[in-house]
Amino acid sequence: MLLRAGSLRLTGALIALGAGFGLPAAAEPPAPPPRAPNVVYAKTCGYCHGQHVAPVIRGRAIPADMTQAIVRRGQRAMPAFRPTEISNAELKALGLWLKASKADPKEREPMENGQ
Repeated sequence: MLLRAGSLRLTGALIALGAGFGLPAAAEPPAPPPRAPNVVYAKTCGYCHGQHVAPVIRGRAIPADMTQAIVRRGQRAMPAFRPTEISNAELKALGLWLKASKADPKEREPMENGQ
């Protein structure tokens, strides 16, 4: 019994050493590089905007800070997007890209009354 109690104390001491002394903490994986704004638009925004679902937003010179605020808070039927969905760096670049974008003639406004 003494041997067992002694080995438990030794095991506890080794765990304490490993928990905070001498062993490096597991590193978090690096964040993926930011996606280009046109990619974010095509894969996220363009799913609704300009596809008869949500208003066309390209070519309207929407201020970048307004785009960023709406994307984070959502507006009307548009959901908010978390930083895990669109990173802060991607959102900043997207806002600037949209402000400078030209209208895409293939995009269409939402249809009214199913027309």
